[in-house]
Amino acid sequence: MTISDRVRVKNVHVLSDRHYRLEEVEFDYRRGNGEWQTQKREVFERGHAATLLPYNLASRSVVLTRQFRLPPYRAGHDDFMIEAAAGMLDDASPEERIRAEAEEEIGYRLGEVRKIFEAFMSPGAVTEKLHFFVAEYEAVMRIGDGGGLADEGEDIEVLELPIDQALAMISDGRIVDAKTIMLLQYAALSIFK
Repeated sequence: MTISDRVRVKNVHVLSDRHYRLEEVEFDYRRGNGEWQTQKREVFERGHAATLLPYNLASRSVVLTRQFRLPPYRAGHDDFMIEAAAGMLDDASPEERIRAEAEEEIGYRLGEVRKIFEAFMSPGAVTEKLHFFVAEYEAVMRIGDGGGLADEGEDIEVLELPIDQALAMISDGRIVDAKTIMLLQYAALSIFK
């Protein structure tokens, strides 16, 4: 299915083009009743990313991160974010990127990583598509402390948690990151059943 016959981009105005790109897009959209309507939207061109939930069936545990994030803080979240490891693809494939992020952020060199799905995280304004992965881990796969790259401003704490505790942290509001909630719920339904 294609909807390209229902969308005509008329004008794109770049509002910011620093680390990411913010555009104002004016377009005509043909509604379900056949009527054309002109609309304007701001579109945040962020690039695509990958995220990962490492899990250990024997210990019923997962590895997450805890770090400061400015946007949630500015939105009133006065705490560190607990998240699944993740990173922007840049010019790498999703699998290449998530392997690199696992080593940089959590200190694990993983064996097989399995892609489980892709999702647009905020399709009303952001172009980013996130590639979701899971991978089994064992203590012998730990090759470093993780923590991220200091020159990129990362200051990441690695958390190894029982899956039941991680799921409870969603319910009590300690985990409020969408990608992490999605991965933990996937793990509860498909891995730790």
